[in-house]
Amino acid sequence: MNLIIFGPPGSGKGTQAKKISKYFYIPHISTGDMLREAIKEKTCLGKKAQKFMSNGDLVPDELVVKILKERIKKEDCKTGFILDGFPRNLEQVELLSNILKEIEKPIDLVINMIVPEKELTKRLLGRRVCSSCNKNFNIYQQSLKTFKCPVCNGELIIRDDDNMQTVRNRFKVYKEQTELSIQPYYEKDLVIEVDGEDTVENIFENIKIILEDIFDKD
Repeated sequence: MNLIIFGPPGSGKGTQAKKISKYFYIPHISTGDMLREAIKEKTCLGKKAQKFMSNGDLVPDELVVKILKERIKKEDCKTGFILDGFPRNLEQVELLSNILKEIEKPIDLVINMIVPEKELTKRLLGRRVCSSCNKNFNIYQQSLKTFKCPVCNGELIIRDDDNMQTVRNRFKVYKEQTELSIQPYYEKDLVIEVDGEDTVENIFENIKIILEDIFDKD
């Protein structure tokens, strides 16, 4: 199955994408993670991307598409993939369509995570990320007794883009650009909406039931 997961900043789409990837044995392709890794390694692409990401702006299409195209063509994507963070505007929808036509891997389904903005703001400002294993935690949703990762004991940090000014800008960009990019998939009747206010496990159970019903997973 070839999937896309949409959702505003803080909706938990990355967490759910990882769970879908693990359960259904398909690669989780996060353009955000790939770009952050490039920034961490201080590559040429990473340095360019950092200027945009630190302000909550979208990274230009030409920087993202090069990474994405090569990733989807890899052997592990033969049985499917789940895209997280792409497409984010109508131009990217067209670019993605062209890529997938070329390699004959059409999108089967789009998951749209629905969460109110008030809840999203709280989640983003409370988010902490492990500097070692990159796992996400939240001071409002989890009992974190120290600033150490409960998984690997790495340092828990606040992402540069998790501040009020940047969060507001990210919501603005999402509403003005990313929400519009979902519409072509609605028109093709490929979208399922998922309530993202429940617990992580309950949300995943709902998604799992939907996907198993559609794709008849053994």
